[in-house]
Amino acid sequence: MTDVTDAPTPSLLSLVPKAQAKQSMKDFKSDQEVRWCPGCGDYAVLAAVQGFMPELGLAKENIVFVSGIGCSSRFPYYMNTYGMHSIHGRAPAIATGLATSRRDLSVWVVTGDGDALSIGGNHLIHALRRNVNLKILLFNNRIYGLTKGQYSPTSELGKITKSTPMGSLDAPFNPVSLALGAEASFVARTVDSDRKHLTEVLRQAADHRGTALIEIYQNCNIFNDGAFEVLKDQEQAQEAVIRLEHGRPIRFGAEGHKGVIRDQATGDLEVVTVTPENEARVLVHDAHAASPTTAFALSRLADPDTLHQTPIGVFRDIDRPVYDTLMADQLDAAIDQRGKGDLTTLLTGNDTWTVVG
Repeated sequence: MTDVTDAPTPSLLSLVPKAQAKQSMKDFKSDQEVRWCPGCGDYAVLAAVQGFMPELGLAKENIVFVSGIGCSSRFPYYMNTYGMHSIHGRAPAIATGLATSRRDLSVWVVTGDGDALSIGGNHLIHALRRNVNLKILLFNNRIYGLTKGQYSPTSELGKITKSTPMGSLDAPFNPVSLALGAEASFVARTVDSDRKHLTEVLRQAADHRGTALIEIYQNCNIFNDGAFEVLKDQEQAQEAVIRLEHGRPIRFGAEGHKGVIRDQATGDLEVVTVTPENEARVLVHDAHAASPTTAFALSRLADPDTLHQTPIGVFRDIDRPVYDTLMADQLDAAIDQRGKGDLTTLLTGNDTWTVVG
């Protein structure tokens, strides 16, 4: 393993060895047959990621994709990099061990709304709060696809599925809100079919130091077809999608006739028709704000049932200490103070005993 612990760098990506030759999308396609249902949104995400990877300029053997269980978790098979199809919900935990012990690797996690937010919820929030150097792609189709159409932690209230024939009674998670509440340092949302936007968000996530979570709205055309149609239909999307761009006023709709302002009485955010009287009150998006308050308020704009007025883009991108670096510094300090440890001495020290029968 390359010793890169002390390398000064503005980006942890520069710790990862570079590719020796120029790469293309083809270089990141494995020889495995892609086996998702025809028309699944996973195909679009896979193509976007494979097309984006050459931009990193990293050696393929120093890139790792770790997944849990679910349709999206077949992803590592189709990437011509190292990868692991791991344990249900535990991909962030396995990836954390890999990222902290091998800082010469670029580690990506691929998970779904069921895998990440149900059995894996605890692992996800702790990876986010620790700020491990991981990039987490959370495919959200608001359904359990692999097990044939049961409601998931992001399914809307009243959702009728095989496991909820009279409608779901569970209030859904908002993954962006959850991540912001866990103090994630980078949180974004995008859509599977918007290749340009998806690639730009991937680009920003890759440049980020620490944990980056990207929620990707992904269509399951078999068990939850059209769940995000309002965000994909050209006419409806114009009035429904709020594109967040750092440093720009938060406006959308035909010719930007709608905007987001803060209610002066409650402090909440609301969508208004922009007029000369309220135009100065339209918020300017600040993804780098130290406080997550406004980013969280933006994440709450989308109605969980209709998805009208849904923000996409980077909600938060801040700089805070990265777990991997802090751990490496602590280990260096321990070695300076006490010297290198001896595993055999530790295992056979005074705090052990022998059982005889």
